[in-house]
Amino acid sequence: MGEFINFLQSNLADFWTYTGFYNATYQHFIMIAVGIFFIYLAVAKEFEPMLLIPIGFGMLIGNIPFNMEAGLQVGIYEQGSVLNILYQGVTSGWYPPLIFLGIGAMTDFSALISNPKLMLIGAAAQFGIFGAYMIALEWGFDPMQAAAIGIIGGADGPTAIFLSSKLAPNLMGAIAVSAYSYMALVPVIQPPIMRLLTTKKERLIRMKAPRAVSHTEKVLFPIMGLLLTCFLVPSGLPLLGMLFFGNLLKESGVTRRLAETARGPLIDTITILLGLTVGASTQASEFITWDSLKIFGLGALSFVIATASGVLFVKIFNLVLKKDNKINPLIGNAGVSAVPDSARISQIVGAEYDPTNYLLMHAMGPNVAGVIGSAVAAGILLGFLI
Repeated sequence: MGEFINFLQSNLADFWTYTGFYNATYQHFIMIAVGIFFIYLAVAKEFEPMLLIPIGFGMLIGNIPFNMEAGLQVGIYEQGSVLNILYQGVTSGWYPPLIFLGIGAMTDFSALISNPKLMLIGAAAQFGIFGAYMIALEWGFDPMQAAAIGIIGGADGPTAIFLSSKLAPNLMGAIAVSAYSYMALVPVIQPPIMRLLTTKKERLIRMKAPRAVSHTEKVLFPIMGLLLTCFLVPSGLPLLGMLFFGNLLKESGVTRRLAETARGPLIDTITILLGLTVGASTQASEFITWDSLKIFGLGALSFVIATASGVLFVKIFNLVLKKDNKINPLIGNAGVSAVPDSARISQIVGAEYDPTNYLLMHAMGPNVAGVIGSAVAAGILLGFLI
């Protein structure tokens, strides 16, 4: 018994130095609290649970402190560790294109094909990206960092990760968490802006029912979409190519198994890995900086600008449209590519003023256009800055 006590006394100090509590700082506990808060939002409020639960739990994993000198090889920034290997899918930029493959396989572009002018709303909402880019330059970020931050305004997490991995890898954790956080908060951010910028008369506008779209049109759309966008912006090929390929798998009608795999098991697996590793990358020492706080502020601004730009564009566009062809400006918010959440917000806010006015299918037009628009914007920034 005495020998055992002597063993504990002689080794307890060494063991204690290897424990998380010995190496913990208040910053670790702050990030752990943020991770728990994300999980709370996902479970209790149902804010983007498929994103916030993996990211929130990843924050817990990434902020368990340990002694790196012990040679445990468990940290996400330690070469050769399991987490580091999984994180290479983020840093190398191959998770986002696979996410886009799944998005393409689950997206119906019928609303956009039947009313192509809705594409302009999706384009107008991308001003949030370029507006945030200009503000970021004024706040002291260099052009490459400002571009990576600005893409948060596209409300497209995979695009934000893809672009930041190329332009500002050191800011990728903050940019990714900011992008996904604000995507989850779309139901909170957008409605007040939509109400503020529209009149009651505008909110009651009824749009014509979308025309039926033929199978041939649905098959031709991803082919023509790829050729038109990627000839103009070839740097967007990894994202746009996979988006349109996934959509062709869906619409061709002869590759159902491939489409089901892309929009089911594949995208679910990649979402888990991407969310978990992005969350784990937010280690306190890397994440709690003034730049991170600025990025969160710019992310909020970019969402506000994008939403306002979409709504205001519709109001201006209505000035040149015939009375029976006007667009309800409440679908302007859907130009950001948070699919399908921002389209649902259009429907919810519209139903507050006229429960029989169904805006969802109309809002899906600019919503899917926003997915294309954010990828094109990322390609433009990538092409100009590299």
